[in-house]
Amino acid sequence: QLQLVESGGGLAQAGGSLRLSCTASERTFSPYVMGWFRQVPGQVREFISDINWETGSTRYGNSVKGRFTISRDSAKNTVYLQMNSLKPEDTAVYLCAGRLRLRTYEYWGQGIQVTVSS
Repeated sequence: QLQLVESGGGLAQAGGSLRLSCTASERTFSPYVMGWFRQVPGQVREFISDINWETGSTRYGNSVKGRFTISRDSAKNTVYLQMNSLKPEDTAVYLCAGRLRLRTYEYWGQGIQVTVSS
């Protein structure tokens, strides 16, 4: 069964940087889009960014535009989220997800904690 495994989270200071990675367990996995979301307890899951696996086109949520960058390495079946200029309000569990064309997100990682101290 396909698994998405996130890594790279942890603790950062405000203004600092972290890079998250998400790797699919199956080499044959060929998503249409891979995305990043974040979840804070008691709040709605927030869209952060996504990337078209074939074209590389990207989208970002307003709260992270200009600070976060999504990228992919198809050969490694990995999507990255470079997070710069971190703010305490970026503290959340970050989840990567994948979807196929014309489908909703159906593949999810287990989530990884990012904590930004002021």
